[in-house]
Amino acid sequence: METTTSKQELLKLIHEYLNIAPQNTLEKVLELLEDEEDIRDARAEIADAKINGTVSWEEYKRETA
Repeated sequence: METTTSKQELLKLIHEYLNIAPQNTLEKVLELLEDEEDIRDARAEIADAKINGTVSWEEYKRETA
């Protein structure tokens, strides 16, 4: 229950700040969030490559041709 209350409070604060934050600040926050998502995706791909291996450039070209 405490987690739900904390989330609700956080969402309320975020909503309040969204209404007063300058547009360029919001754009920067969005860029940072997208960068973080890209980093997570890259780490997942590296982990997959370590487990499943990779394909050579020649093999990739043949498969995508």
